[in-house]
Amino acid sequence: MTQAAYEQAVILIDQANSEDPNVETAEGKEFPKELLYGQRMSDMLGRYKSDADHVMKLAVRGQHIQRWQSPRSNYPMNRQGYHKWRRDLYVFHANKVAAIMTKVGFKEDAALRAKLAVAKVAMKSNSDTQLLEDVAGLVFIEHYMMKFAEKHPEYSEEKWITIIQKTWRKMSAQAHAFVLAGNVTLPGVLTPLIFKAVHPK
Repeated sequence: MTQAAYEQAVILIDQANSEDPNVETAEGKEFPKELLYGQRMSDMLGRYKSDADHVMKLAVRGQHIQRWQSPRSNYPMNRQGYHKWRRDLYVFHANKVAAIMTKVGFKEDAALRAKLAVAKVAMKSNSDTQLLEDVAGLVFIEHYMMKFAEKHPEYSEEKWITIIQKTWRKMSAQAHAFVLAGNVTLPGVLTPLIFKAVHPK
């Protein structure tokens, strides 16, 4: 697909995410939350896999497209409700990204590739899905793990090790090496716990 079509798709994804009523502050500026998330995902993809093609760049950029339109509060506040919300979100985001790609002229097979990746289909056998999950994990570690910790001061060390290990298991060996080589900014006071979690005695 042409560079122009790719750039138009990025514009449409960013326009959609610019409508986010939720705001996050970064480097002293306020951003619509999901717009900032998409930009962080793209930045990390460029650092982690600079030769990614247009399909995966768009899948990564749009992974959380318009997430606020499907709030957690619409589902039962229990474990089953949480997992149903997550599964529905994957499909919600996937359909939106695929629709934008089709709109700007990407072929059906390209849109389907992005759709399957965003929908988290076949994590361990679909290299596109694994790449997206790697980038999401790297972005969580660098930008969101510390904020999550601040919201949950009651969590024990054991609880944190479990959370870190769950994130780590979703990532590939290549992503593990990327983190351990110092390519990701680790979250301050949680750094010792990360190394303890990924190098258990």
